[in-house]
Amino acid sequence: MFTEKRLMFLYAVSPVHMGTGTSLGVIDNPVQRERHTEHPILAGSGLKGAARELAESKAGISDFSKDDVTKIFGPDTNASDHAGAVSFSDGQLVAFPVRSLRQGYVYATSPIALERLKRLAKLVGIDASGWQLSEPSDDEAVVLDDKLVVENKLVLESYEYKWKEGNNTGFKIIANWLADNALPKEEGYSFFKEKLKNHLVLLSENQFSYFVRNATVVEPHVRINDVTGTAEEGGLFFTENVPPESLFVSLVMASQERKKKGDNDKNYLNASEVMEKLQNVLHDTLLQIGGDATTGRGQMLVRFVNKEDNSNEDA
Repeated sequence: MFTEKRLMFLYAVSPVHMGTGTSLGVIDNPVQRERHTEHPILAGSGLKGAARELAESKAGISDFSKDDVTKIFGPDTNASDHAGAVSFSDGQLVAFPVRSLRQGYVYATSPIALERLKRLAKLVGIDASGWQLSEPSDDEAVVLDDKLVVENKLVLESYEYKWKEGNNTGFKIIANWLADNALPKEEGYSFFKEKLKNHLVLLSENQFSYFVRNATVVEPHVRINDVTGTAEEGGLFFTENVPPESLFVSLVMASQERKKKGDNDKNYLNASEVMEKLQNVLHDTLLQIGGDATTGRGQMLVRFVNKEDNSNEDA
């Protein structure tokens, strides 16, 4: 039974391709998407595999050992011995970068994306009672910074949205909380923390869905013949990536360390100890997720949050 839970934010610092292996339309290598929302996702199994690979690379450093890797993730050779003690839910999309006429880009989000974050936050024990939203219509956007608007309109890509003014206290609380918790406190991230706080924009679900389906990074690639070293005929293909500055969240759960049947060793790691060891390895660290690692793709910053870190304050 999983008794310890943490939020794990994943912030893309490079394009990320966690593929489906199935061609859809003109895109040969699309990213993984939820069936019902079409939001990009990061499969929990892929997150766990990437986390294990990073943990193995850190084994022997400080007080983290190869034995700890097995305790946390399970055996790497004979998986039937016992299961691992951690589980990762699929990474759900929280905010998606969209090109803006003013200030470069905004972090677009939607009521569904934020309500799902709120649900996970409550599971962890975070007080999200002030996270109240009023959904804009399809031609409106909730904007926190007037520097983003031109003549009371927000321009994203080639679309205009009326600035939905009014009581946006709940949305501002969410933006402040994300800025305080989803990104590291180090100086190198201060610009993006401030941008997330001020340039988080709430769109209707229809409009948000349009951008997450049509504003991804699609790159052409050429398949090279191993013998000739030249491009193969018909070797052009297109790969879809989630853009840098995208923000996802996953629920990480831990149980007591599991043992092989018949093992009478009573020195178990409890769920809290398992989670602490995992967090010490991953927290504020770059994790390579998905494909195209040799081209610098898949770099995501990981940050853990629990109820003790809650800073739900109205700025």
